[in-house]
Amino acid sequence: MTPRNDFLRGARIDPKPITGRETVPELIDNAFLAYNAGRLGEACRLFTERMLADDVTVGMSLTGAMTPAGLGMSTIIPLLEAGFVDWIVSTGANLYHDAHFGLGLSMHRGSPFVDDVELREQGVVRIYDIFFDYEVLLSTDAYIREVSAGAEFQRPMSTAEYHYLLGGYILEREKALGIKRKSLLGVAHDCAVPIYTSSPGDSSIGMNVAEQALAGGQLRFDPSADVNETSAIVFRAKVTGGKSGVLIVGGGSPKNFVLQTEPQIQEVLGISEKGHDYYLQITDARPDTGGLSGATPAEAVSWGKVDPDQLPGTVVCYLDNTVALPLLTAYALARRKPRRLKRLYQLRDEMMRQLTEEYLAAKADRDSRAEAATGGRSA
Repeated sequence: MTPRNDFLRGARIDPKPITGRETVPELIDNAFLAYNAGRLGEACRLFTERMLADDVTVGMSLTGAMTPAGLGMSTIIPLLEAGFVDWIVSTGANLYHDAHFGLGLSMHRGSPFVDDVELREQGVVRIYDIFFDYEVLLSTDAYIREVSAGAEFQRPMSTAEYHYLLGGYILEREKALGIKRKSLLGVAHDCAVPIYTSSPGDSSIGMNVAEQALAGGQLRFDPSADVNETSAIVFRAKVTGGKSGVLIVGGGSPKNFVLQTEPQIQEVLGISEKGHDYYLQITDARPDTGGLSGATPAEAVSWGKVDPDQLPGTVVCYLDNTVALPLLTAYALARRKPRRLKRLYQLRDEMMRQLTEEYLAAKADRDSRAEAATGGRSA
């Protein structure tokens, strides 16, 4: 039985009165003491004090309409530039809407309490309380098709390679328009942060690439390359003596794609590993309805996604991402110096060689043991 005093070791709840002069970190450390505010405080400290150590490779998953709300510019770009996020798995929609800003197109604050039939008649598109002209979609579609028709795109490639190439073009468009670092895709290109999309057909980017396929275009997204490249990133982090941390913003397919890197290494490739070292999720989903099932830290241990010895290094905040992520970013930037950029995109070939060699060695060992067990007889 746990000794009584062990339950009372936590810091006393005795906050100072708020004055209005507090910085974000001071406010969080002083007043975010319990319930989901307490979890956000724990998340800020986990991210800043442990996950941002120099030897930790941080992967982020991104779902929900975050970039239309401006979070690409306000939070995610600063995290990339500070070296606080090393690789990303995002919905295609977040990247598509991110491109609007890099192309000089505008989105506006609106209201969720409007007549959508009237908006349709006026050619205005609504994402909850975000409004934009329907022409924004058409202009972005045309740009994506124009760029994707280029000779360097006419082949199968991972989504990271596609986003890197597209980001380079958007970066040049920003320079031509005289705007600076508005696009997450452009900054990721500049920082060599690989961005993957777990469901590339499930967005307007994928829709436009599909249209070009009908016209004979040769661009194809290679999901196997995505699975292996993301696993190679995590494997490299571990075998070089470092750690792997995941920052999960929302849920959905990107969440699982970030986490499945460890089962891919262990279960499928047969390489000895133990799971991610740090796990931080911000979500409004619940496990008992199936929306978060299989991906709470404890459940993820049973899949091999999280190292069971590292469960103290896991936090789940049941909060709105548009509230929690800016606070987490402000806390981290105030408390932690920028890290050297890992530029993982430029290491893709090296990481894939490393993973392939380890896989082939593990496979040869399994085959040898299986042959010995059967006395050399074929199954």
